[in-house]
Amino acid sequence: MLKRLILAFIVLAVAIASAKTYSLILFQPSVVAGTELKPGEYRLEVQDGKAVIRSGKVRVEAPVKVETVDSKFSSTSVRYAGGEGTARIQEIRLGGTNLKLVFEEGR
Repeated sequence: MLKRLILAFIVLAVAIASAKTYSLILFQPSVVAGTELKPGEYRLEVQDGKAVIRSGKVRVEAPVKVETVDSKFSSTSVRYAGGEGTARIQEIRLGGTNLKLVFEEGR
C-alpha cells in the first residue's frame, strides 16, 4: 500500500514539474483562441504543444509551436497580428529564456 502511494506521488510530481509556468502582462485587449483577454496579469503554462493562459476564473488554452532562438530574450514581449479591429496574439517571446511561442493561425 505504501509503495503504491509513493509511486502515485512521484507520478503526480513529475506531471506537475513538466509544465513550465511564466508570468505574462497584457497591456491591451488581446485575443487568443477566439477568446478576448482583458489587460492585466496572467499566468502562462506551456506543456505538450499547448499554452494555457489563466487569471482568476479566466482560462484559455491554445495550440502553440515552441521555437528556440540563439540568444535569450531580455524581457517578455507579445507580438500581435492585426485585422478586423482585434489584436490577436501571434507570438510570445519569453523573457529570460530563448523560447518563442508561435500561436497557430485560425485558432
